[in-house]
Amino acid sequence: MTGPSSLPAATELVLADPQVTADLRTFVVRARAAEDGAVRLQAVGSVLAAYVCVLRPRALGEDTPTVLGMRTMPLAAEARLDTAVSLASVADRLARMGETETVLPVPPMTVTESWTGVGAPRSGWERSEDIPFKALEQAAHRGIREVAALVPASSGAPVVQTARGAVWGQQLPDVSAPVPAGAAFAALTLGFLPAGSDGAAAVFRCGRWIRLSMPRGHVLIRSAAVLS
Repeated sequence: MTGPSSLPAATELVLADPQVTADLRTFVVRARAAEDGAVRLQAVGSVLAAYVCVLRPRALGEDTPTVLGMRTMPLAAEARLDTAVSLASVADRLARMGETETVLPVPPMTVTESWTGVGAPRSGWERSEDIPFKALEQAAHRGIREVAALVPASSGAPVVQTARGAVWGQQLPDVSAPVPAGAAFAALTLGFLPAGSDGAAAVFRCGRWIRLSMPRGHVLIRSAAVLS
């Protein structure tokens, strides 16, 4: 059997079933609503990991943390791929696929964004603590209200970005790990928080990285100071 490392870079991905196609479509739509930028597609063997950026600093010295969302999905055929393409191009291909189709053509044109070149560790994570889903949801909604209150109508991009950095860069209260409020925003925006659930997100740490793991996906955080 041919191993994934010996496979040529994939030009298409065969998703496990139509439900996976629907899940990826929803993930892309939600990610575009947060920031219509890039998606990093990493396929190793029969697993696809899709990374998107929800928050990031736009200028040197900003308090906005870099917050990524990640979902893993099963593939029906082994593949090898590591590319960053626009969310719009993936959304376009998913929109053209029928409800029962599972073959996703990989967009040929790549994009370059600073966050796509910084990969989170695959191993070495240590469990820190848990954060209740309800606490994350409350923090996200509170932050959304605070940003809206800080940004006057017709504000320019610098004012908006400053407000977002001030709000989403704040550390969540009652959490020992330095988890910014932006992580809660990402979890809510990407649909990772189960509605009405009493469960909790598991917090893991590895060097300068923090990961919040939930059944529907993961949020990865690395401080703006490290990535600048």
